[in-house]
Amino acid sequence: MKQSLDRIFKAYDIRGIYPDELDEDIAYRIGYATAKQLGGEILVGRDMRLSSDKLFSALTRGIIDSGSDAIDCGLVSTDALYFGVGRFSLPGGVMITASHNPPEYNGFKICGREATPMSGASGLPEIKQMVSKGGFPKSKHPGKIRQIDLLAPYIEHILSFIEREKIAPLRILVDAGNGMAGKVVPLLFEHLPCRLTGMYFELDGSFPHHLANPIASENTAELRRRVVEERFDLGAAFDGDADRVFLVDERGELVGGDMLLALILKGILQKNPGATVVYNLICSRVVPELIEKYGGVPIRSRVGHAFIKPLMRKHNAIIGGEHSGHFYFRNNYFADSGLIALAVALEVISKEKKPLSELISEFKRYYRSGEINSRVSDQRGKMKEVEQEFLKKGFKVEKLDGVSVIGNDVWFNLRPSNTEPLLRLNVEGKTKELVDRTTEEVIRILKR
Repeated sequence: MKQSLDRIFKAYDIRGIYPDELDEDIAYRIGYATAKQLGGEILVGRDMRLSSDKLFSALTRGIIDSGSDAIDCGLVSTDALYFGVGRFSLPGGVMITASHNPPEYNGFKICGREATPMSGASGLPEIKQMVSKGGFPKSKHPGKIRQIDLLAPYIEHILSFIEREKIAPLRILVDAGNGMAGKVVPLLFEHLPCRLTGMYFELDGSFPHHLANPIASENTAELRRRVVEERFDLGAAFDGDADRVFLVDERGELVGGDMLLALILKGILQKNPGATVVYNLICSRVVPELIEKYGGVPIRSRVGHAFIKPLMRKHNAIIGGEHSGHFYFRNNYFADSGLIALAVALEVISKEKKPLSELISEFKRYYRSGEINSRVSDQRGKMKEVEQEFLKKGFKVEKLDGVSVIGNDVWFNLRPSNTEPLLRLNVEGKTKELVDRTTEEVIRILKR
């Protein structure tokens, strides 16, 4: 049992291949342990994966056997579940999903009160220990399962972030990838004047067309092509549980997560002057520059929601963003929501009355390598080698997350993967030549 649990308990969630690594027995134990850990009613949602219904039955059985009630909110997006936990002041929630992973995977995203995330640093180790120990006596007063409709109030909540009368009748193509966006996106656009065209809105956990993983360029190829050929104003792609979003401009170019953050910053800071904004250290340097330009206070964070959300709470930040397409909002219980990010972006684009490509071009001040993954056996050792080489050249070094090497004209971050023997490299600089040369130098060190 311990070995299998080590494989599925990750840094930010629980995830594995069904039923080889994660099955109904483990789901039951996780439900029981989560209820004991959180102590009270647990909101449970699920995505459209082929194993989600079976895992839901097992998980909720564990919750009610522990003596707690399970609240079934049905097929929802992960961000809707976070909203429900916050709105109804519940002790916590569990979302059954494997996000962007292939169809054979499934898992659980668990949050506590006010949608506070559970992670490998807090909450998940305790649940893991209870699951491993076994011994789950049925309560003399078992709980019950009751149902709740989350999506109607959630859509109203999303609309509260924008002035809907300011939204222009933009033509937008949305690729749901057969994921949960196919259910929630149409509900939002019923209230907007935009002309929505959907791609793969049918819920299908086998992902018959492509994986619901917008970071991989092959999964947005058709969306990017159609936006250009059919002359849409923009496109949007969601991941499987619809908590992340990426935009595509009218030229078919994918807009990075940090560039989308840059786009929506101006509007948010105009409405909230002097507010704090949290961004992860992989984001372009243009993000903190824009935050200061618009009168905000930038706060740099490690990568991942388990670090960004607590930092946002500490500084009462209005918004947080990551290069990976996660956007967090103070008025959304500091939780992430791709749908809120899309709605706010539509308002900005409408007000600016410029094509998306033109708006984004204003933020492209630097050249970037993109994320480059290198397989290494000794992550710490290689990071130390890179650090020493660049210290000799007069660069500054920071160790907030992995190692960040900072020069006047070029800078980069090298950090280890949480799940694989990989080092992830992101380089940015003032010239393409500097970025290319620095990238080659780091990779040379990693390969020797």
